Amino acid sequence: MKPYSLLARLLCYSSGLLLLALLSPLAFAAIIDVTPADKLQTILDTAKDGDELILAKGIYRGNFVVPRSISIKGNGEAIIDANGKGHGLLLTNSHITVDGLTIQNWGQDLTAQDSGIYSDKQASHIVLSNNHLQGSGFGIWLQKGQHIKVLGNTVIGNEALRSSDRGNGIQLSIVQNVLVKGNDVSGTRDGIYIISSQHNVIENNKMHNLRYGVHYMYSHSNKVMNNRAYATRAGYALMSSRLLTVTGNQSDNSEDYGFLLNFITSSTISHNRITNVWTKPENKVLGRDGKGLFVYNSAYNTLSHNLVQTAEIGIHLTAGSENTKVYANSFINNPLQVKYVANREEEWSLDGLGNYWSNYLGWDLNNDARGDTPFEPNDGIDKLVWQYPEAKILLDSPAILMLRWVQDQFPVLKPAGVKDSFPLMQPLVSASIEAQPLTTFATEQASLLATATGDPL
Repeated sequence: MKPYSLLARLLCYSSGLLLLALLSPLAFAAIIDVTPADKLQTILDTAKDGDELILAKGIYRGNFVVPRSISIKGNGEAIIDANGKGHGLLLTNSHITVDGLTIQNWGQDLTAQDSGIYSDKQASHIVLSNNHLQGSGFGIWLQKGQHIKVLGNTVIGNEALRSSDRGNGIQLSIVQNVLVKGNDVSGTRDGIYIISSQHNVIENNKMHNLRYGVHYMYSHSNKVMNNRAYATRAGYALMSSRLLTVTGNQSDNSEDYGFLLNFITSSTISHNRITNVWTKPENKVLGRDGKGLFVYNSAYNTLSHNLVQTAEIGIHLTAGSENTKVYANSFINNPLQVKYVANREEEWSLDGLGNYWSNYLGWDLNNDARGDTPFEPNDGIDKLVWQYPEAKILLDSPAILMLRWVQDQFPVLKPAGVKDSFPLMQPLVSASIEAQPLTTFATEQASLLATATGDPL
């Protein structure tokens, strides 16, 4: 083949590619300025794939459908008002971006799944960013989609309604590869609700004044990282799921649970902070106590490097929650550190590394940063009180004190329960949590662990 013939072919090939690029729909994409005086739905219907709509300041009333692969931007001043019914925006295509809009006053029919932004058409590559949504139904509902980003949005519910009558802030249903990051959700039922979904990341979100901050159901292979939940009934409610990685999160001022694990398997719960889990006096009933970690019917999980501070019960395991690795946690200032309802012995240490218990009274005579005697938080009297709560009035009686003494002198009489053979003499996390960024939490724990064990970082 002659050199000039090869060059000619390459030039023809390159020219063909350039022509195809110029003829593609995106090559003719337009920037369209829209005002409240325009008919927004007509513009949405006639837009071409790749177009960018810039909505001017003002109120756009109605329930709008987005059928094209376009971008809609509002610069924080354009308001979509749904007139109290239906969806604010219904997305029926892929490759849609919605940025900087205020969406308000959509419907509150939860059966109809009324939402500020709604997508259920197996759409992909949707970006929802920097939007402000306020309404009674669901904030953002995404179903059957994948490769979606939900970034920096604010979702505010209607606290005048009962919690059960509100929608969730951000709902992910049957989705994959979704990133939910940097959002602020308050006043809805649950902050972020994930059901039947895989390979998603929930990161750096703030959730408050809710029932549950993050709520998982029937999902696997998800990550929950560096989020903060406060003023909730439960910061993180993880149910009927597996292969979850939950790390670097914070739960403050929850009423019932910091972390609730119900039928969770093969998951890692680590480097989280749980503080101030206390049931309000007006809501107190027998058996309702604030629990830092509540583990129900869950097995083959790892709970490590967590801080549980000032909860009525530090950690409560029950209903077959066995074969769980519990080590390197710090339990501080919890009136009842452990409630373990089972009939087999559980060792809560790993490779010589136990947990820190603020009420441990043992010595460390060999200066290895571990107690010389095991920590066994519960005895037969505790189990008797759990079974018959009315017996609490007898706890300081001479008879009960004698029974505890007998158990100490004759360990064979002590029932099976939790045993930490290597209790730590210092917490692996700082007892003060004020104004400490979550991103420094893992670094702090690694440093303290190295100090406690004598191992270099």
